[in-house]
Amino acid sequence: MVYLTSLWLPILLSAVIVFVVSSILHMVLPLHKNDYRKLPDEEKVMDALRAAGVVPGPAYHFPHCSHKEMNTPEMQEKFKKGPVGLLTMFPSGPPAMGKYLGMWFLFCLIVGVFTAYLTGRTVAFGTPYLLVFRVAGTVAFMGYGLGHFVDSVWKGQTWGVTFKHMFDGLIYALLTAGTFGWLWPR
Repeated sequence: MVYLTSLWLPILLSAVIVFVVSSILHMVLPLHKNDYRKLPDEEKVMDALRAAGVVPGPAYHFPHCSHKEMNTPEMQEKFKKGPVGLLTMFPSGPPAMGKYLGMWFLFCLIVGVFTAYLTGRTVAFGTPYLLVFRVAGTVAFMGYGLGHFVDSVWKGQTWGVTFKHMFDGLIYALLTAGTFGWLWPR
């Protein structure tokens, strides 16, 4: 068993590496440039949302109904007529990129801690690189990649976008695994 305190360096370094590489993937490379589209007649839609009093925080599902109402003819007609969607609202104002990047780095640290915990409980001191890589990579992929699957299942995100995010997660997991394998205590 390897204690978390022995793994602080791979936790921190893997978080920094993933943070830098994710910035490159999302800001430099064109992989994600078409993930989001502009609304048709955006100003009209934004005016309608303001007039309706839509606020940040809750996720809005439309048309909204209870489970009991879902199979009524009226709701079925609303679903057929459309649009059907899920809307997430952010606070007004410029995007708080500092806050978002800080939370992303914190998430990278959390994935690193869980990777260290599980790998440290299943892999001993002095274990060869490839075994550490395999265990750490599996755990890291669960943290970085698999959660995106839910976005297509329940949130209507296209599978193409989901698979791109899962691919990103695979890259992050491989980088995390490489860092843990490289810095594993001997």
